[in-house]
Amino acid sequence: MGIARNDADFFVPEYGLVGLRPCDSHEVSQLNELKIDTTFILEVQHVWDLGAILMIEQMPIVGGYVGTVEQASISNVATHLASFGMFGASYHLDGPVHVRWGITTAREALQVAGHTARAIDANLDVLIANQYYPLAGPCTEMCLLETAAQTITDACSGRELASGVASAKGVAEDYTTGIEARVMGEVAIAATKLSPEQANEVLNNILALYEKNYKEYAVMGGKGKKFHECYDTVKIVPTEEHLKVYENAMKKLEECGVPLQGIW
Repeated sequence: MGIARNDADFFVPEYGLVGLRPCDSHEVSQLNELKIDTTFILEVQHVWDLGAILMIEQMPIVGGYVGTVEQASISNVATHLASFGMFGASYHLDGPVHVRWGITTAREALQVAGHTARAIDANLDVLIANQYYPLAGPCTEMCLLETAAQTITDACSGRELASGVASAKGVAEDYTTGIEARVMGEVAIAATKLSPEQANEVLNNILALYEKNYKEYAVMGGKGKKFHECYDTVKIVPTEEHLKVYENAMKKLEECGVPLQGIW
């Protein structure tokens, strides 16, 4: 079974191909916005020559060169079309990111992700994914609420894959744990029971819980804890404190309307 890995592959005479295997997901990134260069083309050709799985990634910057939600959504759809129509991607990894906060869980970023996925899912038979960069770090309720909001957006707009979770914006070393991915999976299952209209209502409830905290949490680590601070590093299980944070977040999600009964 292949896995998604981003490290480069290279050839060692004694051992053959080291690093990525053809059955692994090889990531090549487009440039912002709607740009490609010769390096990108060469990387795509390398993956094709290898006969490997080609995952093309691009994170449109909402509020940047494509300033509005509508502009970013149109640009994002075009980026998907380029991945599949021009470069033959096996799947496309999305990730609309907010220009001010650098996260994928802001309201505007979720709107772009949802509109884009709905458009692609309604018109193409392709695999689309989204990557997760919440502002808050591990062992905080906010991190799990952010993760849940994006998961609901993705599950209810037709995405097949979720890639995460890069907690604390993915820029702080050792600030990610398995609990965030667990919430992503459990909420995805629950979200399949929601209609788009119900999902919008639930999302408004969840966003109201964490949007007001952006400035407070906009520091390295997002007031979270490193892996070794919230996991037993020998048994690789979460601490009691981390489990309590998880339980509190899941209860809040249920209060917001996420049908989690019997799932967590």
